[in-house]
Amino acid sequence: MNNVNILACDIGGTKTDVAVFSAEAGLSRPIAEETYHSKKFPDLESILHDFLAKQKSLRIESASFGVAGPVLNGRASTTNLPWIVDENLLGKSLRLGSVYVLNDLVATAYFVSYLSEQDVQSLNEAKSARDGTVGVIAPGTGLGEAFAVWDGRRYRPYGSEGGHCDFAPNSEVEIDLLQDLRKNWEHVSWERVCSGPGIRNIFNYYHKDPIFADERASMERETAQLDDPTPYIVRQALDRKTTCSTCLSTLNTFLEVFGAEAGNLALKVMATGGIYLGGGIPPQVISALKDGPFMQAFQRKGRLSALLSGVPVRVILNPRCALLGAAQYGLDSLKEEGAAL
Repeated sequence: MNNVNILACDIGGTKTDVAVFSAEAGLSRPIAEETYHSKKFPDLESILHDFLAKQKSLRIESASFGVAGPVLNGRASTTNLPWIVDENLLGKSLRLGSVYVLNDLVATAYFVSYLSEQDVQSLNEAKSARDGTVGVIAPGTGLGEAFAVWDGRRYRPYGSEGGHCDFAPNSEVEIDLLQDLRKNWEHVSWERVCSGPGIRNIFNYYHKDPIFADERASMERETAQLDDPTPYIVRQALDRKTTCSTCLSTLNTFLEVFGAEAGNLALKVMATGGIYLGGGIPPQVISALKDGPFMQAFQRKGRLSALLSGVPVRVILNPRCALLGAAQYGLDSLKEEGAAL
């Protein structure tokens, strides 16, 4: 087992991270690693063949893929890409006997117990309950959710597509936002407001408001040439020197809906082990997450508000968590299969 090399991927709607790890060297030192822009490729196989063509001297024994989308019977249809990721087909294409396909948030949840203190930042002072269930929620290109349950020996991760559940507004503004979004989508999910595209949806809602008419022309000039205005919106909202009310209102509403859904997840799985915030957005807005709309919305659960105040909330700072989780899952699965033989 010590000389096994495993190919691991974190497949997202925006980018796909690919790496090779050895069981002997461990996950802290990948043998090879590369990032691809997902939408530039017709399928995952094209990325893998490009990557492996550059690693001809490497012998790969197994592969493990974390996919942004629901996984059923080893097969996933990616949510924000027109790709099919199938264990059997990938095994034949790569000529590998052991291939694992799991949801990317399942991979993240699997790796939570391996995270070091440097990999996370706490947003509150609450402590994890011993062997308590852990929840993971990750806004990025989409909104991923998962949880992990202690089985007496280790944490077992389970997938969820909670990000596609119905968005539930909690204020007059959010009710109006929902009505606005229903003009474009019959079903408005949490992902439509709690993700990178969700930030753009919220911004577009505020951008039409007459209250912000004075900013409209300048904002249109600033964002006209941007393929994705989300980073600009977030930067403007966090910059204390700017006076972009549209951007600030957008970020505050995003934080409120994010906090509300994170609290929903904590209640649904009784996440006394903690809620972990993954994805690309939370590390960028830590200063806004700790004090203000997010934590207030997280705890605002009526009769169970006191319960939520005792749930630790942590931001995952390690951007490779899903990739490392997929790799660790594959290595552990190989060990279990070897022990069963």
